Amino acid sequence: MQTYSACGAAISCQQCPKAVGNAIIYASHSRGFHLPAQKCEENIMIFLLEGEALVNSQEYAGTILRAGEFILQAIGSKYEILALTDVECVCYRFNQPEFFCEERYKYIMKEITPPLIFTPLKIIPELRFFLDASKAYLTKEKICRELLSFKRKELAFLLGEYYSDYDLSILVHTLSRYTSSFEYFVLQNHLKVKTVEELAQLGGYTVVTFRRIFNSVFHKPVYEWMMEKRKENIVYELRYTNATISEICYKYGFESLPHFSNFCKKNFGTSPRGLRSVQSVPPQETQTICEEAG
Repeated sequence: MQTYSACGAAISCQQCPKAVGNAIIYASHSRGFHLPAQKCEENIMIFLLEGEALVNSQEYAGTILRAGEFILQAIGSKYEILALTDVECVCYRFNQPEFFCEERYKYIMKEITPPLIFTPLKIIPELRFFLDASKAYLTKEKICRELLSFKRKELAFLLGEYYSDYDLSILVHTLSRYTSSFEYFVLQNHLKVKTVEELAQLGGYTVVTFRRIFNSVFHKPVYEWMMEKRKENIVYELRYTNATISEICYKYGFESLPHFSNFCKKNFGTSPRGLRSVQSVPPQETQTICEEAG
């Protein structure tokens, strides 16, 4: 579809740089549609407008999602869906839990105990109005990034304003379960590999999915994070362990001692031997000394 700007030039909305692979999407499926079991590559909230669908996941095992209800499947979780009737839905995909403020997220995590059995949340009238309006935009060919950005902010407001901490605990604790386990996996295994590809493979993820989940949990690119940890560990081993410089060099994948020396000079301003000569007190000893001094 083409429209025209004020100057009369033809514009293709599908080629506009503001067009977007929608973070908020509308979908409709016929009865019998089956989405096979798969691992979520993003967090996804499914708002069912019409029909009924059978959802099967750890959180919603054998649950029938009905019109006027919604659920969240967290990044890294597995789920499958079967349409029991013709269905219509609006879905919101996102990486970071940005639908309400971080402080409230932490409060709910710490203070609010979620229900033992998760059930879909009800779509209140205010949210239904939002979803119907979103559907009207999303079924057209003209989709603008700025418009969808506003719609995401509106959704955040509705969830935060009209749903209780107890309601939102279902979403918060679901997100936390997967991000926490992913974080544990990364912290336990990042030293066992040398590349992002190897770490992704170790966890059974494609590289694209792994990068997306990592950004959601750690809020920075995985390569940048791995480099920071690598530098921290090198400094620690040079200052606080008895491993030889050669052992540390080859442990962290350097091809030669000159290569390792150049890396240290570039990143720390001195050679490996210079770092080793720094008289530092190991962290655990520092704490003991402070306690004794107190």
